[in-house]
Amino acid sequence: MGQFAIGIDGGGTNCRAAVIDGAGQILGTGKAGAANILSDLENSLINIVASARQALASAGLDPELAQELPALIGTAGANVGNYGKRVESALPFASSRVVTDATIALQGALGDADGIIGAFGTGSVYNARHKDRIWGIGGWGFVVGDQASGARLGRDLLERALLAHDRVIAGSPLTDAVMAEYGGDPEQIVEFAHASKPKDFARYAPMVFEHAGANDAVAVEIVRTAAKAITESLDALLWPECPSICLLGGMAQAYRPWLDARHKTLLAEPRGDVLRGAVELAAKLLRDGEENRG
Repeated sequence: MGQFAIGIDGGGTNCRAAVIDGAGQILGTGKAGAANILSDLENSLINIVASARQALASAGLDPELAQELPALIGTAGANVGNYGKRVESALPFASSRVVTDATIALQGALGDADGIIGAFGTGSVYNARHKDRIWGIGGWGFVVGDQASGARLGRDLLERALLAHDRVIAGSPLTDAVMAEYGGDPEQIVEFAHASKPKDFARYAPMVFEHAGANDAVAVEIVRTAAKAITESLDALLWPECPSICLLGGMAQAYRPWLDARHKTLLAEPRGDVLRGAVELAAKLLRDGEENRG
C-alpha cells in the first residue's frame, strides 16, 4: 500500500490526522483526544490510532488499512528519554516515525525555508532553521517548562487565585471569578490541580487573555510574564538577518500585541499549521519508501 501515508499532529488537547496520497494531497482528516505522551502514554496511543482510523474513514478507505500504511507522528515529549521510540514500537502502523511537535510546526510554518517558529497551545515549543541547521528550545512539559503555554497560564492563574485568597497578593475580578467557580473553597482548587492534566489547566487561557484585555491587574501580570518568556526564547534563537518569525497554535494571535516591538517587525504569516507540517513530512516518508522499494 505504497500510495497512501498518514500525518498526525499529536497535540496536548487533541490529536489530528490526515491521510495523503502519493501526490501529497489530503484525502481525509480525523480527530481524537489528547496525545500527551509524557503525562498519559496509554491514552495517547489510543487517540493517535483513533484519529488515523477516522481520517481513513473520512477518505472513504477502510480504517483497518492503518496497519498497512506508514505514519509520521509529531508530538510533545518525543525528545524526552525513550518516549519517541516507545511510541514508534507500540503503534500498529506498517512503519512509524515519531518526531517532536516542534519539527512538524517548523515544517508547517516555513516549509524548507529559514526562520523561527514559536508554537503556543496546551504546551509551548520553539524551533529554528538556518542554513540547513535545525535547533530548538523548550518542549519540556508544563511542570518544569512550557512557559507561555495554555497549561502554564492556567497553572499561574490558579496559583494567584490561592495567593489572593490567602491575602498574600491583591485579588482582582479574575481571581474572584476563579474562586467563585470552586465555591470559594481553596481546597477544591488544590484537588483539581493534583488530579488534572495539562489540557485541564489550559482551558483557563482564554479567560486570562479576556481579563488582560480589560486591564485586570492579575491577568496583565500573568500575560506579561509569559510574554517576557517568549522574548527571552526568541532572543536565544535569533541570528542577524533572520528572515521571519512565525507564531503558531491556539494562542498565537492573542500574544501578538504583547510581543517586543523588535520581534513584531519580523512576524510573518505561517504557510500552514502544524498538521500541514505533519502531512508534508509524511509525504517525504512516503517518497523515501517508494525510492527504497525502487
